[in-house]
Amino acid sequence: MELIKVRRNFQVTIPLELRGKLKLAVGDYVEAEVEDDKIVIRPVKLVHPGQEYFFSKEWQEKEAEADRDIAGGDVLGPFDSTKTAIKALKEAKV
Repeated sequence: MELIKVRRNFQVTIPLELRGKLKLAVGDYVEAEVEDDKIVIRPVKLVHPGQEYFFSKEWQEKEAEADRDIAGGDVLGPFDSTKTAIKALKEAKV
């Protein structure tokens, strides 16, 4: 267990070992609450509302599928121009 000193303005520093275990970085957020006689601090990962879709299960499954296709070479391209890309897409009926 780490001993932490409460400093001016009631600030505390999270020890290096704990920051490493929790993968905390400067600018990250944490939430704090009292549970019985303890202060519990938990990391909170915030996602911008415009990026929430990316972290959905459905989107992540599609990302994994695309990664597998790319790794297996099951892709069209690369293309020299948008014209050749559009032609290839029409021919592939994608």
